[in-house]
Amino acid sequence: MNQPTLFIDRDGTLVLEPPTDKQLDALDKLELEPLVIPALRDLQAAGFRLVMVSNQDGLGTPSFQLESFEAPQRMMLDIFASQGVTFDAVYICPHFPEDGCDCRKPRVGLVLDELRERRFDPQRSYVIGDRETDLELAANMGTEGILYRRGGADGGLDWPAIAARLLDRERTAEVRRTTRETDVTIRVNLDRSGPGRIQTGVGFFDHMLDQIATHGGFALDVAVTGDLHIDEHHTLEDTALALGQALREALGDKRGIGRFGHDRSQEPPTAPEQETSHFVLPMDEVRAECALDLSGRPYLVFSAEFTREKVGELDTSLVEHFFQSLAQTLGATLHLSVTHSGNAHHQVESLFKVFGRALRQCIRREGHQLPSSKGVL
Repeated sequence: MNQPTLFIDRDGTLVLEPPTDKQLDALDKLELEPLVIPALRDLQAAGFRLVMVSNQDGLGTPSFQLESFEAPQRMMLDIFASQGVTFDAVYICPHFPEDGCDCRKPRVGLVLDELRERRFDPQRSYVIGDRETDLELAANMGTEGILYRRGGADGGLDWPAIAARLLDRERTAEVRRTTRETDVTIRVNLDRSGPGRIQTGVGFFDHMLDQIATHGGFALDVAVTGDLHIDEHHTLEDTALALGQALREALGDKRGIGRFGHDRSQEPPTAPEQETSHFVLPMDEVRAECALDLSGRPYLVFSAEFTREKVGELDTSLVEHFFQSLAQTLGATLHLSVTHSGNAHHQVESLFKVFGRALRQCIRREGHQLPSSKGVL
């Protein structure tokens, strides 16, 4: 599964905790926290799985009978469901603090199956609650905790602020790839632009990576130590593999992205070009074309006949291999071509530029829906 998941406390977070006896044991005590429904609806639509995790002291004992708990609990879940908000699981600890159980928050007994079966992605999941024990539970689960406060009081966040934070968070990733031949570190931030720091040891290749980031509209840092005393093959290959992986990790579940690369600033394309999201970029005497789909299916179609074997220190025969490796780890269907005549520098640079421009359209956020009829990318 490995989904982004919200583990949400109940009393004081989803519903008002009764101020007198702290027990929600009657229907007339049921009151939802302000604006919780629209916030959860938006978060669920953005791909978050919802799980309720609650301590209910002495549930099932004479002081808090099960029947008294069940009626408001069912009503609460019915109200949420009527508004399109559904909980994938509900975990309740019925014990008193002095019982010393393993399931009472902040211990992880309630969510042990979640941890064992890796049902959630720790990097994209959160525990939300109004108590310090909720934040401690987050730490014990290896994820982040968010303190809820009605109206954003006392340094906490209310539901609109929580939704804004989680839906508008920057998409970043850092990947390090180390082999006997190279040591590559890539950092990307898809929601900020450069300038970045790019050092691969191959000057012209640095310039090409900068073209991808500049025209892609994102921040990119690259640091590479490679076996350039042999040649630049491993440096280009491993940088491409690490870059594709970093881009894919930063995209997360890909909800809200454009997915297809295209450019509305060009002249109106023909109907077939609209279907393939065709991007055309002229650079002096050469013309490069790119069609890009972040489909999850790696595939490269490449057409180029370079007029020189080298541009600076870069062997032009490695350009195709760079894009093949990049498409592999990015999970992209990529069609690239450039005119077979002209200045070789322009031929290579136009390919990196046109890819960057297509990538900019693919990664641009346009909402929170998943751009696939299959329900997965």
